[in-house]
Amino acid sequence: MKPEKRHFHEHRKRLRERFIRNGLEGLADYEVVELLLTLAIPRLDVKEPAKALIARFSNLRGILDAPLEELQAIKGIGKVTPVALRIIRETANLYLQQAAERRDSFADPEALFLFWRMKIGPLSNEVFQVGYLDSGFHLVRDGIETLEEGTVDKAAVYPRRVIEAALRRGAAAVVFAHNHPNGNIQPTEQDRLLTRALVLAATAVQLKVLDHLIVSTENVFSFRKEGLL
Repeated sequence: MKPEKRHFHEHRKRLRERFIRNGLEGLADYEVVELLLTLAIPRLDVKEPAKALIARFSNLRGILDAPLEELQAIKGIGKVTPVALRIIRETANLYLQQAAERRDSFADPEALFLFWRMKIGPLSNEVFQVGYLDSGFHLVRDGIETLEEGTVDKAAVYPRRVIEAALRRGAAAVVFAHNHPNGNIQPTEQDRLLTRALVLAATAVQLKVLDHLIVSTENVFSFRKEGLL
């Protein structure tokens, strides 16, 4: 038992040293996952569980987006590690939000699309979020609010509630975003009606609607890009 223990401890040490020298560059996908697993499973060899996760979910994003119960089904993962991976994903989302609040302008459509695709695209339930922006289209502090969390096929959002929330925060502009968990990002008739109602309400208080996005893990539908705003 002792030689095996020394073996994987040395392997972990080498992985950490490679990461310190070069970041994630040059690491295989399963080695990146290994590094994460060592944080939650400090006393066991995690190479095989890491490889099993990659085999099951294809890549790191697939692992971080996977349901907890599916992660728990992987041999050697247990019940605590999936929660740790979820914490890592949500911490990354918070980092992106806070970075956007400090630097990024959502006047760049690609930055806008990428941000919300990463933030809510993988969720299994439909979520409607609002980003509150200053006049330069930067997120204000704590500038994202989840207004509704629906079932897998709908979310009810009320324009008056949205506008009141924007005015409380002193926003000059807003961006709306919601996900379609089924992967079909084409707007429903309900989406179109809701967007028109939101734009009408915002116009009445001189609040600019930058865009309304429908996102999935891979794709984004932009109401502005499609000429629907």
